[in-house]
Amino acid sequence: MSFREIEGSVTTPAGFLAAGVRAGIKQQGEDLALIVSEHPASAAGVFTLNVVKAASVQIDSRRVPRSTARAIVVNSGNANACTGEGGYQDAHESARQAASLLQVPEEDVLVASTGIIGKRLPMDKIRSGIEQAYKSLSDEGGPLAARAIMTTDTYPKTACVEVDLGGKAIRIGGIAKGAGMICPNMATMLSFITTDAAVAPDLLQSCLSKSVETSFNCLTVDGDSSTNDSVIILANGAAGYPQLGAGSAELDAFQEALDFVTSSLAKQIAADGEGATKFVEIKVEGAASFEEARQVAKTIANSPLVKTAMFGKDPNWGRVLAAAGRAGVDFNPADVRLSFGPIMLLDGGEPTDFSEEQAHQYLSNREVSVLLRIGGGPGAATVWTCDFSYDYVRINAEYHT
Repeated sequence: MSFREIEGSVTTPAGFLAAGVRAGIKQQGEDLALIVSEHPASAAGVFTLNVVKAASVQIDSRRVPRSTARAIVVNSGNANACTGEGGYQDAHESARQAASLLQVPEEDVLVASTGIIGKRLPMDKIRSGIEQAYKSLSDEGGPLAARAIMTTDTYPKTACVEVDLGGKAIRIGGIAKGAGMICPNMATMLSFITTDAAVAPDLLQSCLSKSVETSFNCLTVDGDSSTNDSVIILANGAAGYPQLGAGSAELDAFQEALDFVTSSLAKQIAADGEGATKFVEIKVEGAASFEEARQVAKTIANSPLVKTAMFGKDPNWGRVLAAAGRAGVDFNPADVRLSFGPIMLLDGGEPTDFSEEQAHQYLSNREVSVLLRIGGGPGAATVWTCDFSYDYVRINAEYHT
């Protein structure tokens, strides 16, 4: 492994500043973040495929990839989605104000929002928050920025690695938020990643898109893809290492490190799913392709019956098999092998003589794994999710109020 995990977030890579402040959009806590590169940065992004897109997604998807990005403005507590032309102009105004303070073109500022759908941004609070965040920018502001983007999250999500490239250290740091309405298809999910590596915009876009496929797109809490899903990366080259070239060993090392950061953030989101009592990892092997394996794994992960069985510590393997069978992927049930952790439940499509007591005890753990083999193909995928508890219903029944 050419990288090592270190403590940090978006301000750990060189040349990045951040702030997280309370603008008063939410009832309590920080709710506006500003992330700034001190140098022009390549930017890339991956966004929701939901037909209903928030204003921020509409704006950012037109601005990346680009080579001159300087900042990201993020608010929580209000998604600014389904707010018409007025909401679109509000998002532009947010970018314009940050650009004016930073003395950069508006197009070099990206925006993101998360929270309740269908309400205009409280622009008086947004304006005040952006001004406050600008004055609070610091190379130690990453943790506060991570807190400011949270909605129903119970803790901030951060990840950071250091990569050794020819004796030179470059860093990749990230933050994310998300606990409900999570099933990215590129959740309400946001992630912002920074790196002091030098990577051309188109190549950075390729790296991010590839990384998202095996991380955020292998994540689900409740099967709902948000109107606001956004993953944005900025690369400013401040580490001083030469620009990474396509097909190079250095780019491969960068990709491996980026994949670790995005996967770490995705797992943290799954573990902090609304009302979750356990983190569930679902692996599917033996499919014809990665895509088919992921389709089966996601269908299992999104099954309310599977998720409630996990909450109840019930080794109800029939629910897993039934979900796999309706995933739209052809396989022979007689080839199926299924395990919960170390306990094999099915072999050759038939139940084994497993101990239900031991299986129940295993499912009492905070982290559990499911392994399903559906054939002899090369395709394999891992999906991360959580259980459904009573609290999931309560949180979402009361979310708007």
